Amino acid sequence: MLIMRILIYSCIFLTCSAIGILKSQKYIHRVDELKEFKNALNMFKAKIKFTYEPLPEIFSQISGNINPCIGSIFKIASYNMNFFTAGDAWSKAIDTDILNINLEDKNILKNLSKLLGATDLAGQISQIDVTSNFLDEQIKKAEREREKNEAMYRKLGMVIGLGIVIILI
Repeated sequence: MLIMRILIYSCIFLTCSAIGILKSQKYIHRVDELKEFKNALNMFKAKIKFTYEPLPEIFSQISGNINPCIGSIFKIASYNMNFFTAGDAWSKAIDTDILNINLEDKNILKNLSKLLGATDLAGQISQIDVTSNFLDEQIKKAEREREKNEAMYRKLGMVIGLGIVIILI
């Protein structure tokens, strides 16, 4: 009976700790995804500046060269361009829930859709630069949030788990 209780208490503690760790991972992934979007936008800028390929092809190429999570956004946008304008396709791809970014990050990335495929090359490049600058600020914010919240959620998970175990004893 004692061994069974110890196992149950250990499972409760480990489960709460794991939940805290998973919650803290969201902040780490957000920073990584924002940095990956910045890299993808730099690739996008270079490709539209020098290759003059159609946007669906550029997005498809970018999707194969970056992190699969962010790459899937570019692949979805490339596919959506068969049915919608480039701006609408990008906006719909950003709205998918496969990312760890917050609403403010999504709105910044959606700003790119305003001129995507609708203006000349210089207009699109300037919009990419603006979006990239906004992403720099979001990366700084995300890193500050990560520093603040990552350790807190890890410790909170362990403390809650320990608290539940103590109450049950």
